[in-house]
Amino acid sequence: MKKKVLLMGKSGSGKTSMRSIIFANYIAKDTRRLGATIDVEHSHVRFLGNLVLNLWDCGGQEAFMENYFVSQRENIFRNVEVLIYVFDVESRDEELKRDLRYYQTCLSAIYENSPSAKVFCLIHKMDLLQEDQRDKIFSERENEIINMSKPVKCICFKTSIWDETLYRAWSSIVYKLIPNVKELEQSLKLFAELMDGDEVLLFERATFLVISHCQRNLHRDIHRFEKVSNIIKQFKLSCSKVAAQFQSMEVRNSNFAAFIDLFTTNTYIMVIISDPRIPSAATLLNIKNARKRFERLERTTQSHQNNR
Repeated sequence: MKKKVLLMGKSGSGKTSMRSIIFANYIAKDTRRLGATIDVEHSHVRFLGNLVLNLWDCGGQEAFMENYFVSQRENIFRNVEVLIYVFDVESRDEELKRDLRYYQTCLSAIYENSPSAKVFCLIHKMDLLQEDQRDKIFSERENEIINMSKPVKCICFKTSIWDETLYRAWSSIVYKLIPNVKELEQSLKLFAELMDGDEVLLFERATFLVISHCQRNLHRDIHRFEKVSNIIKQFKLSCSKVAAQFQSMEVRNSNFAAFIDLFTTNTYIMVIISDPRIPSAATLLNIKNARKRFERLERTTQSHQNNR
């Protein structure tokens, strides 16, 4: 099952950098060597086995943008599942006005050719702002974008390639594309209850984006999923540099134990347990026994998709 994802925004807004970090295993500092995108770069990213993201990274130079809206309008905006529009938070005055006009033209083309498409806006490069100004400026931009998007529903995220916010945004976007996410969540909930876990997370194997989770106890850090994604992805890259393969990890202290393990063909699992009486061997055995159920769930979903 292919799902077309448009990645748009003005030249230099950071589209290709974020795509390279999420899908091509770049680290943030290495994106500095990436050049500007010329016209449209197509990539097919296999995600959860049978789900393929057909990603169109559209160059943001003015000549290209005008071409998308006129001569390529139907080709670009037809059969779109998701539009992701990236705004550079440092854009001001005339540059910002021009960027907003382009966004509105994108919305019009989407509404005309793919009326059921989901729309996300990323207010990017937030790290360039003073920390005490970020929430205020993001809120102002978000309100402006949401109001001009009506009647199309738009969800906004603040992002930076230098922290976990990028993973939060992309995890939320991909979550909307997973066809069996409710079944995954129900199975995770049952698994967490059976093994008395505080929290269970499923990560997509290649990108380490969070695709599903179950939380049984409250946690004060609402950004912990994205932080874990970021940390483990960097650790995996470090392993690959020394020709080592990351498969599993256990972290234990006086408050909790965390287990990360290769789960199905397409996922890793993370289990958090705070009960010190539960031995590691019991948790690892539970993960092993649950693996067959989740692999069967993946195969069933793929079969349903193939029959459509």
